[in-house]
Amino acid sequence: MKRIRFGMKGGLQRLRLRNMPLRYQLMLLFLFFAIVPSVGLGLLVNWTVERIVERQVEGHTMQLIGKVNEALDSKMENLQNMTYLIGFDPDIRAFMEGKTDSDGHTGIVEPDNDLNQVRAQDQLYGIKQYLQGFTTLYPEIAGIVLVNGNGNYISNEMYPRTNQSLIQEEWYKSAAGKAGIFTVLGQPSQRNITTHVRYKDSEIVSVARSITDETSGRVLGVIMIDLKLRTVSQAARDVTLGKSGYVMVTDAEGRSVYMPDNPLVEQIPSAWFQSGDSGTFNGEVQGKELLFMYQSSAFTGWRTVGVFPARETIAEVRQIQFYVVSFVFVVCLFGLSASLRFSSSIAQPIFRLMSYMRRAETGNLRSGRWSDRADEIGMLGRSFNRMLAQIRQLMSLNELRERQKREAEMRSLQEHIKPHFLYNTLDTIHWMARKKGVDDVSEMVGALSRLFRIGLSKGNDYIPLHSEIEHISSYLQIQQTRYRDRLQCELIIPEELRELFVLKLLLQPIVENAIYHGIKARRGPGTIRIEAKIADGKLSLTVQDNGAGMSSERLREMIGLLHAPLESMETQEAGQGGKSYGMLNVQARLQLSFGEEYGIRLDSKEGEGTCVTIIQPLMKELPQTLPFDNEGRRESQ
Repeated sequence: MKRIRFGMKGGLQRLRLRNMPLRYQLMLLFLFFAIVPSVGLGLLVNWTVERIVERQVEGHTMQLIGKVNEALDSKMENLQNMTYLIGFDPDIRAFMEGKTDSDGHTGIVEPDNDLNQVRAQDQLYGIKQYLQGFTTLYPEIAGIVLVNGNGNYISNEMYPRTNQSLIQEEWYKSAAGKAGIFTVLGQPSQRNITTHVRYKDSEIVSVARSITDETSGRVLGVIMIDLKLRTVSQAARDVTLGKSGYVMVTDAEGRSVYMPDNPLVEQIPSAWFQSGDSGTFNGEVQGKELLFMYQSSAFTGWRTVGVFPARETIAEVRQIQFYVVSFVFVVCLFGLSASLRFSSSIAQPIFRLMSYMRRAETGNLRSGRWSDRADEIGMLGRSFNRMLAQIRQLMSLNELRERQKREAEMRSLQEHIKPHFLYNTLDTIHWMARKKGVDDVSEMVGALSRLFRIGLSKGNDYIPLHSEIEHISSYLQIQQTRYRDRLQCELIIPEELRELFVLKLLLQPIVENAIYHGIKARRGPGTIRIEAKIADGKLSLTVQDNGAGMSSERLREMIGLLHAPLESMETQEAGQGGKSYGMLNVQARLQLSFGEEYGIRLDSKEGEGTCVTIIQPLMKELPQTLPFDNEGRRESQ
C-alpha cells in the first residue's frame, strides 16, 4: 500500500506545472491568460445576448399582440356605440316596448283599422331604413336584428329558420341576463336565425345588448349584430411571428374566434392559460414544442394569442451564437499559434544556454553562438560567454602559477646541489671527524647534515614550525662558526606555536639575506632576531636585523618586485641579475600556496636595519592536498 501511495504521489509531482518543460509552462500560462478570458467573455456575451434577444422578441411579440387587441377593441367599441344609437331611437324604443305593430312576417298583431296599419308600416319601414344606414356605413356588419320581449323582430338581412320564438334562443337569454351590458357572443352555433347571404357560423361573430326600461329596469328586448369574421382577421392576418408563427383570437374558454389557414394548433385548452391578463407558456402539440404568448382584452374577454415554434424564437440567438463561437475559435486558434511562437522564442534560447552549460560541464569551455537580441536572454547568453572566457583565462593563469610553483620548488631544491648525495656524504664526514676527535669539525658537519635533512623533509611541502626552527638553527650554527662573535642570534618562539605547520624553507633565504646584506655590511657585531606570533588570525614570522639596512630607492624597488604579478616576477628577477632571488622565491611560493593576501612585508631604514615579516595562514594540521587542484582551482585549506 505504501508503494502505491508513493507512485501516486510521484505521478502528481510529475503533473505539477513547475515540473513541466519551460516551453509548455509558458504555453499553458499564455493560453490560460489569453484564451480562458476570451472563452469566458464569449460565454458571457452569448448568455447576455440570448437573454436580451429573448426579452426583445417577447416584448415585440407582446406589442404586436397588444396592437391586435387594440384594433379588435376599437371595432367592438364601435359596435357598442352602434347599439346605443339604435336603442335611443324613439321608433325602435316603441317597438321594444311593444307599441308598434308589424306585418305578418314580424309576428305582430294586425291593427284594427287601416290608418293605424299605414302608420305602423311607415314606422316599420323607417326602422328598416335606419338599420340599413348602419349596414351601408359599416360594410363589415353582416346583419342587425331587433327582438322585443314578445318575440317580435325587425331586420333587413336576418330572419328565423323556424316559427319558434327567438326569445327562446341562447344568445337572447345570454344578452337578457346582462341587462343593458354589451356582450360579445362569439361565433354562433346552432341558432334559429340566419341571413339572406347565408353566412356560415364560422364566418361571423355576434354581439348583443339588451334594452331595458329606465324606470323599472325590465328587459324590453335585445339588439344583436353579426360582424363579418374578416374584420377580425384583418387585424391579425398581417401579423407574422418568425417564419411560421401567427396570431389567433380565442374566447375566454379557449375556443377559436379566428385562426389562419393550416394552423399549428386548432384549439388551445383553457388550462394552459395562466392566471392574469397576459403571459407566456410552452406547449407540445403533435410532437412540436410551441411557444404561446397571449394578452386578454378586458372589453371583449377575448385572448389574442401569438403561436410559433419554440426553435424560431432563438433563430437570431443561434446566429449570434455562431458568430460568438466563430470569434472564440479564431481567438483560440490565434492564441494557440501565438503561444507556440511566444513560448518557442523564449524557451529556445534557454534550451540553447542549457546545452552550452552541459557542454561546459564536460570540460568544453568553447563560447556559444548567440543572436543579437537585446533582451534579458541575450544579455544572459553574452554574460555566459564572458564567464567562459574568464574561466579559460583563470585556468590558464592557474596552470601558469602551478608550473611556476613547481619550478620554484625545483630551484629551491637545486640550490642545495644534490641534497641526497650531500646529506649522505656529510653524515660520513661527521662520523669520521668524531672518530678522529675533531669535535668542531664534527659539529659543523652535523649541523650541515641536519640542514639538508630538514630541507628534504621526505618530500613534504609543509613541516612543523619546530622543524623549521631547527633548520634555521642549524644554518645559524654554521654561520656563527664562520663569523664567530660578529653574529648574534635571538629566537622567540612560543611553545603553543611550535606545532603549527608552515611552508618549508621560509626562514633560511631571509636569514641568509640578513647576514650577507645586513650584518656583513655592518661595522661591528650584529644581531638577528627571529620571532613567531599570531596577528589578525594569521601566523606572523618576523626576521629582524640591525645591519646596514636599505636606501629608500632600494626599498621601493624591492617592494615593487614583491608586489609584481607572479607571471612577471621571473622576468623582473632575471633583470636584477639574481639579486634578492631567495626573498622573491619565498614570496612566490607563499602566494602560489595561499593566495595574494599572504606573503612578505618588508620594512627597512638605511643604517638601522631591516625587518622582514612572513605572513601565512594558521595550519594546525598537515594539509592532505595541494593548494591547487588539477584544474587550477584553489582548494580550501
